[in-house]
Amino acid sequence: MIYLASDHAGFELKEKIEAFLRSSGYDVEDLGPHELDPDDDYPDLVYPAAKKAATTAGARAIIFGKSGQGEAMVANKVRGIRAVVYYGGPSTGSGLEIIELSRKHNNANVLSIAAGFVPEEEAKEVVEKWLNTEFSLEERHVRRIKKIRRLEN
Repeated sequence: MIYLASDHAGFELKEKIEAFLRSSGYDVEDLGPHELDPDDDYPDLVYPAAKKAATTAGARAIIFGKSGQGEAMVANKVRGIRAVVYYGGPSTGSGLEIIELSRKHNNANVLSIAAGFVPEEEAKEVVEKWLNTEFSLEERHVRRIKKIRRLEN
């Protein structure tokens, strides 16, 4: 399952990525907003998505905001979440490599996209790369994830 959430600044891109994911055959649950509200507050919308991603086996979340930074901060307050921010970059070079490493090395389970800086086609490419990259299971990475979990306790 892929959970989606955004604030008003990420609403439009969230809607486009939701349609993209559904047309690609992914199971998606949109946790809102379901209509544009310029006065919404991202913690109210992002926290439930992160909570579901943390408590549903194999689930991930993709969240959207203007910079994606605040949204990632909120998501990272949830035990078990390892949220990363994608704020744009060369999608055929370092940008995609960073997204790939966030999965391979860090087992990131929430992707926060800076909707104010990432165009739709780039976001689709990044989402696809992130969803199709698996955690490496190398001992050093497993060990580090275990240390992060201990810090959460």
